[in-house]
Amino acid sequence: MTRSNPATNPTTRNRTILISGASAAGPALAFWLHRYGFAVTVVEKAPAPRGGGYPIDVRGAALHVVQRMGILPVLRDAHIERRQMTFLGADGGEVVSFDPRDTADTSDVGDLEIRRGELAAALHTAIRDDVELLFNDAIDTLQQSDTGVAVTFRSGVERTFDLVIGADGMHSRTREFLFGREEQFHRYLGYCFAGFSIPNYLNLSHELVLWNTPGRAAGLSAVGTNDDVDGLLTFARAERPFHALRDEHAQRELVERTFADAGWEVPGMLTAMHNTDDLFFDVVSQIHMPRWSQGRVVLVGDAAYAPSFLTGQGTSLALVGAYMLADALAKNRDHTAAFAAYEHNTRDFVARNQALVGNGDAALFPTTAQALDRRNTMLQHGTMPVSTPRPAHSAITLPEFVPTS
Repeated sequence: MTRSNPATNPTTRNRTILISGASAAGPALAFWLHRYGFAVTVVEKAPAPRGGGYPIDVRGAALHVVQRMGILPVLRDAHIERRQMTFLGADGGEVVSFDPRDTADTSDVGDLEIRRGELAAALHTAIRDDVELLFNDAIDTLQQSDTGVAVTFRSGVERTFDLVIGADGMHSRTREFLFGREEQFHRYLGYCFAGFSIPNYLNLSHELVLWNTPGRAAGLSAVGTNDDVDGLLTFARAERPFHALRDEHAQRELVERTFADAGWEVPGMLTAMHNTDDLFFDVVSQIHMPRWSQGRVVLVGDAAYAPSFLTGQGTSLALVGAYMLADALAKNRDHTAAFAAYEHNTRDFVARNQALVGNGDAALFPTTAQALDRRNTMLQHGTMPVSTPRPAHSAITLPEFVPTS
């Protein structure tokens, strides 16, 4: 591919970096590293940037990151403005319905909610002419030495890079190469979820409809009027379903079995899930690691510190972490010092945001009849805020970007 020539910086000249993963952290990191003068390659197992996807949030410090990237106007245009939220009981009857704009805190006025695919597209556009992109491939082996990292790709190609960065999500293979099995860093929070697109046969528009019974929830989220809607099936489960994490057939089977007797529109959702080609299944968990790097390899985003969707901060942490890692690498010629600075300057922000799980969206998915009754009563009386000001979102000082020259 054609790559434009980045400005040269004496502290970063000839530094080649491989990033594994092209969701959020990977492309954002590639953007900043290129502007600091690094030669960047991004490898992604998917055949192309992933479109669609369930809504994600960009808040606090992450808004400043995307603003500095120049993609904030594009993301603002893609912002989902919800005009109605409706909560339903087991029989499908309405518990409460309201306009979330009436309950939003003014401190959250700048927050963005967009489809994951919209962010992926904006990030891809921002880097596609500047970095080497290898789709439909993945790292097969890593071998570190004092001078670099020898990488064998799944395609059979062998190359050597100065540094390798794992931005490959909560179930990171890069992390497994370095530190071993995921289970030692995985904190399961007791829920599983399945997200997928579904035809908008209910003619929903700019709204979220959420059906609940104890330990189970089904949601339909509409961005516009004519588009497909995002379906979400969430359920509590005491044990993490290891058998299903890499087996799509097992995922569908588990969800169908869990919701087999559910009412409302759930039977139709199960049919749509069975036929969809964009199913995303995962567990609601966090990743906690004592360190994020080993030798010449470092982790960023969910691979190092997934906070879970209950915090609403996964994407924001990925964007901020990418910015902080790029800054540390630009300021420190020695990668060991750079990785140490990245952790030192970012870990408190990560910890504060991971702690949000105690006050996060778990309240939307009560696991007992008593908890569900309490939540519904709070909703009906307007005493359960849907949007809560959270200082953790901005609990970091971003260093200024100083362009290379």
